[in-house]
Amino acid sequence: MKRSFIDAKIDDAMVFCQAQNFHLPKWACWSPSEWADAGQEADEIRQARLGWDVTDFGAGDYANMGLLAFTIRNGIVGDSAGPAGKTYCEKLLLVDEGQLTPTHFHWSKMEDIINRGGGKLVLQLWNSVGETEAIDQTSDVVVSVDGIVRKVSAGVKVVLTPGESITLPPYMYHLFYAQSGDGMVLCGEVSRVNDDEADNRFNPPLPRFSQITEDAPPRYVLCSEYPPVRKES
Repeated sequence: MKRSFIDAKIDDAMVFCQAQNFHLPKWACWSPSEWADAGQEADEIRQARLGWDVTDFGAGDYANMGLLAFTIRNGIVGDSAGPAGKTYCEKLLLVDEGQLTPTHFHWSKMEDIINRGGGKLVLQLWNSVGETEAIDQTSDVVVSVDGIVRKVSAGVKVVLTPGESITLPPYMYHLFYAQSGDGMVLCGEVSRVNDDEADNRFNPPLPRFSQITEDAPPRYVLCSEYPPVRKES
């Protein structure tokens, strides 16, 4: 993806959040120079990889396969077991109409996906098969929607309207997208500590992060790009 495209999508995301009356932290709009000047007081943001994440999963077709996320809070991987460590994560997911987040599960992370506003979110769910981690195309899936247990056939569409949520345990395959004709969806994700480097099992395999073409100077910094802390002289 081109840097200019990524920055434009972040611009659009902030406008949509404002329209939905969802307020982001002040540092969401910091420039690269502001991040370069930020000292150790911002270490939690860097270490927990909070902030913007724009990906096309290596497909090169963001409109049809992609996701824009903003991690608001997260534990630091490997540090969450201690008494002071955060054991939870909260993300904002902005999902375009017909834009697929492809089939995957998480080995460790349990998550709630919440439709916080906008259009309708469509999910499809499958169980995984033991050690092979194949997609089980036949067995029913038992899932909790707003605390109510439901049994659905493998791959059947589950539609969440604004205010509804679904709980996805580890090893449950899922994909999602915003229903065409109803607009972008402002999703929330509340989960265990998030580790996008090591806790995504895509089927078929896909890269989690995108290659970026630097066609313009960046106006924002992605969560994987924070500069190191400047050492005090």
